[in-house]
Amino acid sequence: MEWHACLDEYEKLVIRMTTPRVVIDNAVCPTATLVKVDSARRDGILLDAVQVLTDLNLSIKKAYISSDGQWFMDVFHVTDLNGNKLTDESVISYIEQSLETSFPDRSHGFDGSTALELTGTDRVGLLSEVFAVLADLQCDVVDAKVWTHNGRIASLISVKDCNSGSPINDSQQIDRIGSRLRNILRGDNDIRSAKTSVSLAITHTERRLHQMMFADRDYGRKPVLQCREDSPVVTVQNWAERGYSVVNVQCKDRAKLLFDVVCTLTDMQYVVFHATINTAEDKAYMEFYVRHTDGTPISSEAERQRVVQCLRAAVERRASHGVRLELCTSDRQGLLANVTRTFRENGLNVTRAEISTTNDIARNVFYVTDAIGNVADPKIIETVREKIGLGELKVKELPLIYHEREEAAIGVGGAVLSLGSLVRKNLYNLGLLIKSYS
Repeated sequence: MEWHACLDEYEKLVIRMTTPRVVIDNAVCPTATLVKVDSARRDGILLDAVQVLTDLNLSIKKAYISSDGQWFMDVFHVTDLNGNKLTDESVISYIEQSLETSFPDRSHGFDGSTALELTGTDRVGLLSEVFAVLADLQCDVVDAKVWTHNGRIASLISVKDCNSGSPINDSQQIDRIGSRLRNILRGDNDIRSAKTSVSLAITHTERRLHQMMFADRDYGRKPVLQCREDSPVVTVQNWAERGYSVVNVQCKDRAKLLFDVVCTLTDMQYVVFHATINTAEDKAYMEFYVRHTDGTPISSEAERQRVVQCLRAAVERRASHGVRLELCTSDRQGLLANVTRTFRENGLNVTRAEISTTNDIARNVFYVTDAIGNVADPKIIETVREKIGLGELKVKELPLIYHEREEAAIGVGGAVLSLGSLVRKNLYNLGLLIKSYS
């Protein structure tokens, strides 16, 4: 056999040996589907596996991860968003095919659109100004994600030319868009840190948002919202005997939580060798044994503090603050500018947004608070709904504080009867609103 043929056979053997093996089991656990992955260890393999599962909107209830030596083994306990096992064969097949790819391509293009990246100082009405500028420059927003944290904003906005429906490729037009958006993002006191750029493709939308906010150092800024009891608790300790740093994260469980944490550890150049993830009721408990990519543990108190800050920020960026409003309507030019202007004129601040357009139907999600980050007045929410359209803008999720107020009012009974008329009137109005939204 010729030498090059021997090399070909050797390469094939290496591929067979290192290709991940995936087993999906619905028999072992009564409450979840087990997804087992065995593979030769390589950079980013854990993030790839978690990303496949979370991109399908699956909930990871438990996970056990081990990758000492040159082999990676993990088990994920997953359900759908309703807490059920996976039974759809197309979903199971997709997971198997995706995880069995040795070097999966996780890049996402923008399907014939131009991607704008924005970071700057957040303020009430900023999103309204951004969308107004884009509408004025004949840009049609087809997709967008907006995160805010610690007074900063990061956004990825996919746009097309309103007239042609094509990507915006003209360099002068792109420069005009960037210049006007930077002026808005700078505001009165953000001359240095406001940034805009154009991206043809990104690794992953949500991973890119984490990277943008990390580069903007949102983790080191003073929190705008007061700390709540459900704020994440992060600790970092070194296990000197084994050369690991042990990272513990305890917080309220939510969708895509594990992705956010693993994404941040990966982008900070840490490798997860072992991990245990568990959820109980609405709480998540995660423990990671990590080292730098060069094999060393965390080496200083300053670095330890930075890891704590960055992981807290990673958890908080996607946390839901405010009332969740969902808009479903026919897409039209200037729709987002008009909707967000209505929010601004009524003193509502958008803390997070997910915007998409499919077959000329706009499906948008907004989380809104009042101007200083407190719970929005339900009467203002109702006023906004009336202006935008009761049938188009609906309340899908109320903050926990609404329910806490209701329980407190019920608990005190007649002891606060002198204060009762006003409290009960507001709760009665709130009850009517909740019924109308449901």
